[in-house]
Amino acid sequence: MEPKKAKESRIVNTDQVLSCDLNNYNTLFGGVLMKKLDGAATLSARRHSRVKECVTASTDSIDFLYPIEQTDSVCIESFVSYTGKSSMEIFCKVIAEDMLTGKRRIAATAFLTFVALGEDKRPVEVPPVLPETEEEKFLYDTAKDRAEIRKLRRTKSKELASYITVEKPWE
Repeated sequence: MEPKKAKESRIVNTDQVLSCDLNNYNTLFGGVLMKKLDGAATLSARRHSRVKECVTASTDSIDFLYPIEQTDSVCIESFVSYTGKSSMEIFCKVIAEDMLTGKRRIAATAFLTFVALGEDKRPVEVPPVLPETEEEKFLYDTAKDRAEIRKLRRTKSKELASYITVEKPWE
């Protein structure tokens, strides 16, 4: 399978911050941002794999670095930073721009993992990713460590699930 350049999966989505998106601190709700991240990452995964369906396997991390204010625009850039056989690591950066001053800052970063599915809803092979920029190469070169951490976390989550009750607490 021919590798695809990371930039081919890049999604850029800029939006304004509305009053209905704010929490009681007058900053963007984390959950609103999480939904935006998942939407952009889904499109990056689909653009890279060119399949009808890609599912979120995990939200590996979301690091909120700076609050996003109502006077900011919020720009999410996402692209495939690494691939496995059927999985894709998607890197997302959130850039907040103060619309009054033009000052831009990285407000958050996130890594999500998606799996491409075929018509039979089974995982299908995805093309390798080809990093070109310094940013893309750094993310690609450090991806194996994140993949190992992800695998360990998934094993631990399955172990935890075996101890968690599904009983109704009121019975």
